[in-house]
Amino acid sequence: MSENTITQANDNIFLDLGFSAQEADNLLIRSQLMLALQNQIKHHGWTIDQTAQHLKQSRDEIKALSQGKIGQFSVDTLIIMLNQVGMTVKVEICPAR
Repeated sequence: MSENTITQANDNIFLDLGFSAQEADNLLIRSQLMLALQNQIKHHGWTIDQTAQHLKQSRDEIKALSQGKIGQFSVDTLIIMLNQVGMTVKVEICPAR
């Protein structure tokens, strides 16, 4: 019988996946913005076409968003899209641990 080892994960899963600290922070922020945007789209009950029209994005871009293709979206773009669905983004700055 083999013994399993459990390791406590970091607060940022992207660190655990091997990304540098800077890249992991950026990916975490983008993933949080994407999830918030996906939740708002779901809340409104919009289809891909309705979302594309409301956000003035292509259907392919909205499909990429719904599929979580994080590399296709900058922080700026995600904040603008969140504003377009009636959300405000607030930033919290904390000292590094």
